[in-house]
Amino acid sequence: MTSIDVQDLTKEYGSRRAVDHLTFRVEPGRVTGFLGPNGAGKSTTLRLLLGLDRPTNGTATFGGRAYADFPEPLRAVGALLDAGAAHGSRTARDHLRVLAASNRLPERRVDEVLEETGLAPVARRRVRTYSLGMRQRLGIAAALLGDPPVVLLDEPSNGLDPEGIVWIRGLLRRLAAQGRTVLVSSHLMNETASFADHLVVLGRGRLLADLPLRAFIDTRVQPSVRVRTSDPAALHAALARHGLRADDSGDGAWTVPHARVDEIGRLASEAGVPLLELAAREGTLEEAYLDLTATEAEFTAQHQEA
Repeated sequence: MTSIDVQDLTKEYGSRRAVDHLTFRVEPGRVTGFLGPNGAGKSTTLRLLLGLDRPTNGTATFGGRAYADFPEPLRAVGALLDAGAAHGSRTARDHLRVLAASNRLPERRVDEVLEETGLAPVARRRVRTYSLGMRQRLGIAAALLGDPPVVLLDEPSNGLDPEGIVWIRGLLRRLAAQGRTVLVSSHLMNETASFADHLVVLGRGRLLADLPLRAFIDTRVQPSVRVRTSDPAALHAALARHGLRADDSGDGAWTVPHARVDEIGRLASEAGVPLLELAAREGTLEEAYLDLTATEAEFTAQHQEA
């Protein structure tokens, strides 16, 4: 199995440090979301991994080898950094054929990835006629061409329609289930939450978090329980006996912070409190991410009152 290993990675551009002593590992068999505000260093890190920039210090390797050391890199690492990389005057099939020939890949792989990405019906159309979503699919097809054990994708959902977004979720899960190492950079929190098992979060070039998705959310956002009852006084009394409180939700319901639904259900049952509604409210990735990165964004807009 091939892991991605980033060790004490640093990249400076003049006086600006884009990546600051970064260390993390991306394990095979799971999808790792790569998150961070604009200017956090995600794109620079991906470029360093792929040998497009040289680090000031540190290393970025795949199974202990630098990308430049692979004689046929598409067989080792598949990457999508720019959906506009394909020449517009070529057909999608010809673009992939050139890539296959350069890495001594059999031509049958071209047709296989065209089928897998849904581009087979338009494979002989010139790339300049493609929509952004179709270009994204072509970039993903190129990343899969060498059947690599490692896949790096930067914003793969960009430009995809709803069907395409569902497709990319399934693809990422399948790649991980096959034992591949999958690293996906994204700004879309809800989308990342739908496919990621693990998260690596950067801020101003530094590592802010390296945790399983659920653990990341639970460490930043406490769960709560929404309750509706015909006897609020009895509910408050039952909760107070156990050191809990209920906050008015403003719509006739109450929110019990730092609690779980089974706990509140048991307390209400024991106290004979009639319940009209009982629902768990788990924290979201977006809430946890914004809580962590609130002071790390390089560019922020001021919030104005309506």
